[in-house]
Parts: sequence; structure tokens; C-alpha cells
Amino acid sequence: MRLALRHISLASVAAVTTTALALTSTPATAATAAPAPHGGSGGGWTAAWGVAHQYPGTPEGWPPNWSSDGFADESVRQTLRVSSAGSQVRVRLSNRYGTKPLVITGATVGRTGEGAALRPGTVRTLRFQGGRGLTVPTGKDAVSDALALPVRPLERLTVTLHFAPGGTGPVSYHADGLTTSYRAVGDRTRDTSGRPFAGGTSYAYYALSGVEVAGSRTDGTVVTFGDSITDGAGSTPDADNRYPDQLAERLTAARSRLSVVNSGISGNLLLSDSSCFGEKGIARFRHDVLDRPGVRTAVVLIGINDIGGGGQPDFGCGTAPEVTARSVVDGHKRLIRMAKERGVRIVGATLTPFKGAPYGYDTEAKQKLRKEVNHWIRTSGAYDAVADLDRALRDPADPDRLLPAYDSGDRIHPSDAGMDVMARTVRPQLVDDDR
Repeated sequence: MRLALRHISLASVAAVTTTALALTSTPATAATAAPAPHGGSGGGWTAAWGVAHQYPGTPEGWPPNWSSDGFADESVRQTLRVSSAGSQVRVRLSNRYGTKPLVITGATVGRTGEGAALRPGTVRTLRFQGGRGLTVPTGKDAVSDALALPVRPLERLTVTLHFAPGGTGPVSYHADGLTTSYRAVGDRTRDTSGRPFAGGTSYAYYALSGVEVAGSRTDGTVVTFGDSITDGAGSTPDADNRYPDQLAERLTAARSRLSVVNSGISGNLLLSDSSCFGEKGIARFRHDVLDRPGVRTAVVLIGINDIGGGGQPDFGCGTAPEVTARSVVDGHKRLIRMAKERGVRIVGATLTPFKGAPYGYDTEAKQKLRKEVNHWIRTSGAYDAVADLDRALRDPADPDRLLPAYDSGDRIHPSDAGMDVMARTVRPQLVDDDR
């Protein structure tokens, strides 16, 4: 089931939808969260976990999610794994693509137990400008107050949000979270047993978009940017085996103080917006990568969906135009310019093999485009460094195809073993104080 859905996520691409939500600039009030600080040094804060958000909705053929209906007098419990240490944490919430102000009446963070359970004695109340609740304006992010909570690299935390009885309407979310989220009726933010959450699960993240740490010296954040391959499609759910997760494990094992944040979105394109799969990469790169607190390096792997999905029939999310190698390269050049303007190091990853992929991705013309883009990434010198994922993952006997040992089974998404190879290939291109 999930393999078929991943195929749809790659093949379903769309032009800008007329229902896309405009980002507003609603001013802060006593009942409204202050604008969330972003970017650069982050005032001592470092992004330790995060996801990129997209428009609410459920593409045809995908499993149901809760983004369209939203929540009314319900608690949503979401688990994550931080990638760096700190003595303080704060939580970032997003209403970037919601339809009305998002009212949250309570929020907690605790250390993760089994399933929806929390470790007893670890639950802490999150506050926002001193209060327990907040309203996040449409099109905005908000961040909690600092909370004294020591965390270690690769430690799992659980955030529980209670949404007001009046109803949220459609909520900003991340679709392919690959980590089980739970919901329950009423305010269950301090429940440790997890039993009230037995009624419903989802693999998406809702409103929650980041966790940041402070109080321990770090070397900054590596933000991985791309589509479903970066997002982790093909890896084992609830196992933290996406390539950014495995990269964080390698950094921790090497005693590096770099953290890793995953800003991949399944189905995402570099050059075209999609009502199902998020804003185009050249539009969201600033918010989802450069505005992360403490960002130091960006790793870019994007363009496969533009090449493979361009000119395809509408699978329920609109259509995207056919692309040329030049247009994809020009999109990469825009990302590079934005990163360099911020002083962020940027690593380009070559586009991985997709021979045998379904839905019209695998044609002679599209393979030629992929190779032309990869040649530019390898030889232009435009990127600060290159992670040659194409060479690392391809079958030497058939270079247009993933090596079977690295194929999740759909001919395009790497398996857990393939994700590990990706992490091993990216790691040497990172610069930190321990190397």
C-alpha cells in the first residue's frame, strides 16, 4: 500500500493552486503569539529537529490524514528525535498553511515511552509569552518560551498539543512523517499512560514544525532539502532510518556537534508549486532551510520530480510543465545564490537513478535530462561541495538503475541500506570543528 502511495507522490505534480493560502501579516495581540524568530545564529538556539509544512489535504489514493478536518477539543501527541544536545528546549509551531488563526489551549513536552505513553515524571508544560495557550495567526509560525529540559543527541521527545473546542479548520502539516502520531478527545496533554490515545493514529505531523535547543555548544545545523527521497520514503516507518536520521547518527558517533534537520517533502518539485506536495523548492528554500536557527550547511537533492513528473497527466494534484536541463540547473543556481547571500555553505547531491520507476518517469529523454543535470552538479563548481549519490547508489552493471541491495522495491526510493549509503556519502562533504 505505501509503495503505491509513494509512486503517486512522485508522479502527482501540480501548478500553483488557486486555493493556495496567502501568507498574512496579522499583528500580534495579547492573545496572539509573537512572531517566531528565525535564521542565522538564532540568538544561541540551534534547530535540532524539524519538518517542512505543506497545504492541508489528502491526495487521492493516499491514506486519510487529519489535516483537512483539523481538530476540535482534541489532543494530538507527536513523537520526534532530536539530533543535538541542549539544556533548554523550545518548540516551534506553524500555521503557515492554515485557513484561520490556530488556537492552542495547552501544550506539553516529555520523554517518550512506549507507543503514545510518556515516561512518568518527565512531562513539562510549554508556555508562550508566559501563558499556557496561544493563537498563531494564519500564515505565521510561533515559538514557545525556553524550557529547562536537558536533552541528549538522538533522544526521543513527545509533544502534545490541545486544540480549542471551536475547531481549527484545515491545519498546516507535514504529510509523510513516517512516525506515528496519536489523537484523543479532550485535554490529554499531561496524560502519561497513553491509553486515551488508542482511538486514532496517523503518519503525519500537525502544526508542530521544529524543536530547538540551547545551552550546549554546537557547530550549527545541517538542513537536508529535497523531495520524498530526503523525506525518507522507502525507509522503515517508526525506525528513524531516513538518510538525514542516519547522518545524525554518524555525526553523533564521531562526536561532532552538528545537528541535522530534515526539510524534505514527498512529491516536492524544484520549479512548480503543488496543492498536494507543497510550495516549489525555489520558493520554500528560504523559510524551510535558511531561516532555521543555527543553519550552517544545506544539502540539496531535488529535481527528480520536475524531470520525471513534468508533462504527466493530472493524478489529482494538477499538472507541471516539462522541464529542460537548463531550467533545472537555473533552479539550482537560485538556491545557491540564496544560500551564499546568507553565508550558508551549500552541498549539491546528484540525482539518483530511477530506471524502472512507474508513472512515466523512466524514459530515454528523462534519463538524458537527469544525466545532464548531474554533469553540471559534478563539474560546474557552483556548489561548495558535491555528494555524488548517483554513483553511490547505482548498479555498476546498469548505471541508470538503483543497485538492488539499495532499492526499497519501487525502483526509485532507497531502502534502509540505501539511506545509510546516502548518509555515508554526504558525511565527508560536511565541515565541522571535529574534522
